[in-house]
Amino acid sequence: MTDFTELMQRAREAAAKAYAPYSKFQVGCALVTQAGGVFTGCNVENASYGLTICAERNAIFHAVATEGPQMRLASLAVIALGHEFPPCGACRQVIAEFAAPDAPVCFLQNGLLVTQTLAELLPSTFQL
Repeated sequence: MTDFTELMQRAREAAAKAYAPYSKFQVGCALVTQAGGVFTGCNVENASYGLTICAERNAIFHAVATEGPQMRLASLAVIALGHEFPPCGACRQVIAEFAAPDAPVCFLQNGLLVTQTLAELLPSTFQL
């Protein structure tokens, strides 16, 4: 699946299921793996903020749990209902763990669908 409109729709559907009583930011993510799997995730907040999980990490961890540690991302889309922003820094680093630098990441900015490569979003990844 390389149709980012459909991927964004799946992310939007996931965002509608978010548990966000504290921030009120309902975020959803949909991704496609190199093996062709499609996974979604939403943010799940906790009163102890450090225990909150972002939508992107939720979806990526679901993909790893299903496909195993060899899972690699082909593309990813993220959306926040009523807001526009790209993945946070922590999620960018997790995306980098499982995606090539040229992997496309989609999000909304100024009402438009924006696609950037992971390298554009996170030019200096931490690597071991």
